[in-house]
Amino acid sequence: MSVDFGMRTVIWRGGPFSLWFRMRTVLSCVGLAVLTLAVAVLALCLGDLPLSVPEVVSAFLGQQSGITETVVLQWRLPRVLGAVVFGAALGVSGAIFQSLTRNPLASPDIIGLSAGSYAGGLVVIILFGAGGGTLPVAGGAILGGLAAAALVYLLAYRRGVQGFRLIVVGIGVSAMLEALAVYLVLRAKLEVAMTAAIWGAGSLNLVGWAQFLPAAALILVAFLALGALSGSMRQLELGDDAARSLGSRVEPARLGLVICAVVLTAVVTAAAGPIAFVALAAPQIARRITRTAGIALVPAAFLGAFVLAASDILAQHVLPGSLPVGVVTVVVGGVYLVWLLIHEARRRS
Repeated sequence: MSVDFGMRTVIWRGGPFSLWFRMRTVLSCVGLAVLTLAVAVLALCLGDLPLSVPEVVSAFLGQQSGITETVVLQWRLPRVLGAVVFGAALGVSGAIFQSLTRNPLASPDIIGLSAGSYAGGLVVIILFGAGGGTLPVAGGAILGGLAAAALVYLLAYRRGVQGFRLIVVGIGVSAMLEALAVYLVLRAKLEVAMTAAIWGAGSLNLVGWAQFLPAAALILVAFLALGALSGSMRQLELGDDAARSLGSRVEPARLGLVICAVVLTAVVTAAAGPIAFVALAAPQIARRITRTAGIALVPAAFLGAFVLAASDILAQHVLPGSLPVGVVTVVVGGVYLVWLLIHEARRRS
């Protein structure tokens, strides 16, 4: 195994395999990782029981006992890890859709997949009485997301799927599914409706080890599958004809990528509710930071992790009332969406 550092690239060689990275991309990912780690440590320190960094570190080393160890390892750590891992999953999911459609507006929030996952999870919660963040809810969310993806694809298909048509159809499907979700909540019993409403706001308040560990396992499986499909994704960015000429099986590769993206979105939705706009903003901001020609998955993951972790600190400790993190991401993402629409309109004019 060897690593070669060039002026603008980093090349890793290990046996028959080799990978190359642009130096700017590597440095950007390292910088985002450091920022995310700093935010995570800060989140472990803040709360009703303020802790110092040495106290947090000693809790990890087993040198703390009693309330400090419980607060750090049992209460705060799963939430912080959830923010990092879920943010990375949303960033990657958005990067996949924006890469496949070659449209910066394509994300699970916009084209109805988040709404489908939310509706599928609600069906399990309300009709079958399952608690939020459990494996049955994750299954319902995944099935709901896949059903929404299939519906959007079928309605948008006209001798192929164009990015603009997919977004317009997705907005309509999303509105219908959100109306269905409201109907389900209104028809539910009061205590079930309150649980569903809290979950539907997009909150990490209920994320503990029981919610985080199954979700993280499913996200890891999806990431491993994406590792095998990342080459096909790069080829699909060149267009279907070019991808076929390079030996890529276009439709199976596209289907596999969409399934991975839906699973990532659905798992996060099942564990923490629909958290909006991270999947929309993270890939494009990461692209501008790294200055890559296309949408890169790894920088989108790092930026998504940082955005969600930082947003959770704002929601918990800066804004009054300890708001759900989904409220913060909606505000930040809404500002970004307005800027993106203005930017795209000026670029096309």
